[in-house]
Amino acid sequence: MTTTSYWLAEPHPALSGRTAETSGPVDVVVVGGGVTGCSCALALARGGLRVRLVEAREVAGGASGRNGGFALRGGAPAYDVARESLGRDRAAALWRLTERALDSMEALAGDALRRTGSVRLAVDEAERDELEREYEALRDDGFDAEWLAALPEPLARLFVGGFVHPVDGALDPARWVRRLAGHAHEAGVEIVEGLPLVRAAIDELDARAVVLAVDGMTDALAPELRHLVTPMRGQVLATEPIPERLYERPHYARGGYDYWQQLPNGRLVLGGRRDTSLETERTSAEETTALIQDQLDSFAEELFGHPVKVTHRWAGIWGETVDRLPLAGRVAGTERLWVAGGYSGHGNVLGFACGELVAHAILGEPPVDLALFDPSRIPA
Repeated sequence: MTTTSYWLAEPHPALSGRTAETSGPVDVVVVGGGVTGCSCALALARGGLRVRLVEAREVAGGASGRNGGFALRGGAPAYDVARESLGRDRAAALWRLTERALDSMEALAGDALRRTGSVRLAVDEAERDELEREYEALRDDGFDAEWLAALPEPLARLFVGGFVHPVDGALDPARWVRRLAGHAHEAGVEIVEGLPLVRAAIDELDARAVVLAVDGMTDALAPELRHLVTPMRGQVLATEPIPERLYERPHYARGGYDYWQQLPNGRLVLGGRRDTSLETERTSAEETTALIQDQLDSFAEELFGHPVKVTHRWAGIWGETVDRLPLAGRVAGTERLWVAGGYSGHGNVLGFACGELVAHAILGEPPVDLALFDPSRIPA
């Protein structure tokens, strides 16, 4: 069953800057109207280039409007794991990049972003030990983190420990990306919605550079990157407003397989349980399934101690990479094709950051941080 996400169902004014005009040369065409595409287009336009943004559906209509609404620093790997794989300096650079991105997002997002912090929780002693290692690594390298000496109810009934990332936030992702697109339009970006493109059409675009900002759909538009990015499905639900205010921050548990937040209006937005059937969730089919949704229903009841009424169910597709870090840079063997995607489920902040990084590289100012995400790092 395919449904509209709670975020996308919010009434909103028509997007300014939309056009059906796709002919005529531009400096850069950005393919994809999610957070990455809008971020990239905005930075390019502010840099003085003529930019056209092309979206197959509507702005924010893909994963950027179909996730759980978490604005998190860092990447998919835990910080201590990233230190081992990347080295201490590069891991710290990645975390600082995303902290700066969160600050930039806050300046642009208005009421679409609340800097509440986020909570990581352990479901058993083994996971608690993992969280302690990450917490200590963060503190060692000067990043803010707050260990929870005691968990409040009902968390104490379900979990055995955790800590707070104070800089993180809760996001209304569709509202945020629509607002970002508005900033891009004000900077001069042409926005074309409802225009699906295939690779042959992309190759014919009249532009000196093309940016693929489609995350989980990267393999469909760039077959040469198919070995790098695998589409993955995440399923989410939203409930009717719940009178008890139990969760003031976004929460993650079981290594990210469970995640939820309670909105200011009392609704619970909850996702995950993908590990119930990992093979069937390795797909680009943007559909909910009874198997996963039933698991989410049960978990929502656990979190509140009584059944809750679900009003929205939806799925979103993200791109997963082998090392769980994004791709951002020029596609090897091409002169004008660039890519930004493969966020492994952490695209709300990383997507914004990577869009800007690619834009600055196209403008002739390649940032040092771009090397972290070089697509050529993963061999064919």
